[in-house]
Amino acid sequence: MTDLEPSRAEALAKYDPNTVLSDAARARLDRAMPTNTKTAYERQGRDFLNWCEQHGRNPLPATPQTLADYVSHLADLDKAPSTIEQAIAAVRTAHRLAGHKGQPQTDAALAILKVHKRDRAEAGKRKRKAPPVTLDALRAMVDVADPATLAGRRDRVLVVLGFAMMARRSELAALRITDVTFTDDGLTILIRQSKTDQEAAGAEVNIPHGVHLDTDPVRVVRAWLDTLADHGHTDGPLLRHINRWDQLQHGGMSGAAINERVRALAVKAGLPNAVAFTAHGLRAGGPTEAAKAGQPVSFIADHGRWSKTSPQVLEYIRPVDKWRDNPMRGIGL
Repeated sequence: MTDLEPSRAEALAKYDPNTVLSDAARARLDRAMPTNTKTAYERQGRDFLNWCEQHGRNPLPATPQTLADYVSHLADLDKAPSTIEQAIAAVRTAHRLAGHKGQPQTDAALAILKVHKRDRAEAGKRKRKAPPVTLDALRAMVDVADPATLAGRRDRVLVVLGFAMMARRSELAALRITDVTFTDDGLTILIRQSKTDQEAAGAEVNIPHGVHLDTDPVRVVRAWLDTLADHGHTDGPLLRHINRWDQLQHGGMSGAAINERVRALAVKAGLPNAVAFTAHGLRAGGPTEAAKAGQPVSFIADHGRWSKTSPQVLEYIRPVDKWRDNPMRGIGL
């Protein structure tokens, strides 16, 4: 028996194949969380680690008091409640992945967050919302997207399709040319994966013909596909990057680039509070206008791929209802 054999035997005794993950399994687990969420959680995790190091706290496992104090610290910085909620979720997720499921307890942290929300409300601070891109705003943005340029034609597709699909910017960025199918009734857009479709089952969004030439989704998309084909592109990203010389590039637009274009079009169109516009306004504008037209909430939620239990779609519809069903309407004031 060599000197190495006892150490090898000891190592084998500690090794339990039932508790080991393969490299492939670890890689898939790493991809299980959506990329945007993972990036946000990693950023939140770094901030928490830095704070713990500065204050002599143990970050993992953290005590309920540590989490509560960290939340109080974020409140002192006047972070938005949604940011603090994300921070709590990031800390809890890191604990769960490290084998500390259910830690740290959040009762004290959530109580502090509740006080922070109340303090912000008393100070007149409200949750910031991107303005919805209503039909009037959409038409104004389309008008300033010059169809004589490649960028203008692409931007028209971006805003019209984003509005008609009630699309998330990530969904728009992921669209490929082959995801578009024309039918007698309009066009069908394949969404391969979205925020509420983590199983990647995919979804199809049916979009009917429009009544105005410049905002008819079928006409606008067909014109753009013809343009792409003329430049030799029949596959790949639908919304392509275009350089400053109005030349098509091979790569597609990122979600951030789509955000920038929506804001730039709003500014160019001279819309009120233009700098506050984001791509999310396209997703919010569709339900707003559909509610004005009297479409049922269930139809709107299904078209926009909202979870059946999500209250988000109601946030877009309630402002319309408050005017349409206002008890002061028609009483003779």
